Amino acid sequence: MARFIRSTAPRRIACAAAVALPLLVPAVGQARTTDADVQRGLRRLVAARGGAPGAVATLYRDGRLTVLRAGRADVRRRGAPTANQHMRIASIAKAFSGAVALHLVQEGRLSLDDTLGQRLPSAPAAWSAVTIRQLLNHTSGIPDYTKSDGFAESATRDLRAYVSPQQIVGFVRREPLAFAPGSRYEYSNTDNILIGLIAEAVASTPYPTLLQQIVFGPAGLTRTSFPTRRLSLPAPFIHGYVVSPGEAPQDVTSAISPSGAWASGAIVSTPRDLSAFIRADLGRRFFGAAEQEQQLSFVRGSSDPPGPGTNAAGLALFRYTTRCGVVYGHTGSFPGYAQWAAATADGSASVTTTLNIPPPKGALLRQLRSVQADAVCALLGR
Repeated sequence: MARFIRSTAPRRIACAAAVALPLLVPAVGQARTTDADVQRGLRRLVAARGGAPGAVATLYRDGRLTVLRAGRADVRRRGAPTANQHMRIASIAKAFSGAVALHLVQEGRLSLDDTLGQRLPSAPAAWSAVTIRQLLNHTSGIPDYTKSDGFAESATRDLRAYVSPQQIVGFVRREPLAFAPGSRYEYSNTDNILIGLIAEAVASTPYPTLLQQIVFGPAGLTRTSFPTRRLSLPAPFIHGYVVSPGEAPQDVTSAISPSGAWASGAIVSTPRDLSAFIRADLGRRFFGAAEQEQQLSFVRGSSDPPGPGTNAAGLALFRYTTRCGVVYGHTGSFPGYAQWAAATADGSASVTTTLNIPPPKGALLRQLRSVQADAVCALLGR
């Protein structure tokens, strides 16, 4: 989620939220990046001014998961984040809704060229020509509800209140399209809310059940869930913080209802499960080769926050072209959490990174992207 909340209590939460192709060959003489380099990068992210209390990265290759850790999962206790602790995965949940949609396409219950008017008649008439494809690659032109006055006002009244997906769409349903559908790229959290509603309508099944049947179960994600009314995380968990230089970290783990993110960002998982998911997604566990060919058709566009290297947008997935090679995945932004998960094109290798602060800006974001790029190099042995 981007710019997830605006509120005065606490304002820092609002500011913090504001809710894998051919490999490239390194330059001759360039030293190979190692796991130790990634580990040092995580430590620097923790030690930096305004840095995260904790950081964890996973590298899955050759059938083995390597876990690199720094800092603390809970500032009150010793111990760095682990691969088995729960966390909010934020907008990586969009890759899950994309997997659900592409599964329904494979089954013939949905087409990428179907329109909102056909599949969700309750949507505003002005949006009726928008296609499923355009929702999935953020070329729909539908306004991002997280930037709306209605969403801000709702959050200001009560950060912890339940918000239904219909209410979420209602925040922007009177707004016109920002541009003609398909004419350009613009990241919008509303797109995946609509994907979730369409999936429910097409399958006549609640979206949480679809996630379990299509994604969680087949991928063996035993520590992944979709809470919308529960604010606390299952134990054990990585605490999420807002950090301001010179002040003690503020724990925001349960400060905001995840319902306001719904299919766009409400999933809770662990680094280990997230690694398994992104490998299953690229490994065609949820849909076939024809759907993946469409998934990996890209337009110019950056994930939010931007991932390492040069970004391009596919269907609920981004391509990250780094100095060492190409991986495919998604980033995530939520109060207290900065997430990234990516895998190689065949799903055989994956990388995840987690910071327990919202995505940083400026120099610290550049530092994070550098660590993520190093992690890709280490993953690919480059």
